[in-house]
Amino acid sequence: MHALSTLTDDLFAPAMVQLVDDAEGGIRYWPDVIDPVTARAWFDRLQASAAWTQLQRPMYDRIVDVPRLLANYAVDALPDDLPLARLLACVQRKAPAPYSRIGMNLYRDGSDSVAMHGDKLHTVATGHPITLVSLGAPRRMLIRACAGTRDTVAVDLAPGSILSMSHASQSTHEHGIPKTRRAQGARISVVFRVRPVSPSPRVRGEGAEGG
Repeated sequence: MHALSTLTDDLFAPAMVQLVDDAEGGIRYWPDVIDPVTARAWFDRLQASAAWTQLQRPMYDRIVDVPRLLANYAVDALPDDLPLARLLACVQRKAPAPYSRIGMNLYRDGSDSVAMHGDKLHTVATGHPITLVSLGAPRRMLIRACAGTRDTVAVDLAPGSILSMSHASQSTHEHGIPKTRRAQGARISVVFRVRPVSPSPRVRGEGAEGG
C-alpha cells in the first residue's frame, strides 16, 4: 500500500506549502496567488482564444487522442490578446527562472487526464523549475515518490494557485492528473518551462507533458 496524504485548500491555507524537499527547492504549492475574479477572467480568455490542438499518440495497435487539448507559446512571442505575460509575471514572483516556453493543457471534464510521469530531463534546462498555474475548476494532482514506500501526496489544485517542481524532483517523483467520475468542470494548466539552448529542433509534442 502506498501512503497517501491529501492537501486541500481552506481559508487558513499558508502562503506556501512544501510538498517535497530537495536541494533545488523541491515541490512547492501556493494556493491563493491570483484572486478569484481575475483567475476566472483569465480562464475564460484562454479557453475561448488559445490555439488549442488535439494531438494523437500510438497505443498498442491503434492511434488514440491525447485525453486533453494542448496549446503552446514561446515566451518571446506571446500574443497580446491572451493573459500569458501577466501569468508569467505571477510565476516569476514565486518561482523565478528564465522561462522560454509555455505549454497549456485544457482538461475539459473528468475524462481528461494525464498519466503519472516525470518531465523528460533532457527537455528541461538543468537547475530550473517547471512551474504551473491552475485556472478553472479545481482538479486533483497526485505526486508519488519513485522509490522506497512510494508515498503519494494528493493536492487539490485550486484556481489561481501555483505549483513549482524542481528539475531534480522529476527524477525522484512522478505526477499526474487522474480521471474522475465525479462531475468535473473544465480546468486549464499553464505550464512554464526553461527549454535547453540547443540547435536541435523544438521539443516534439510541446506541452504534451501535463500537469
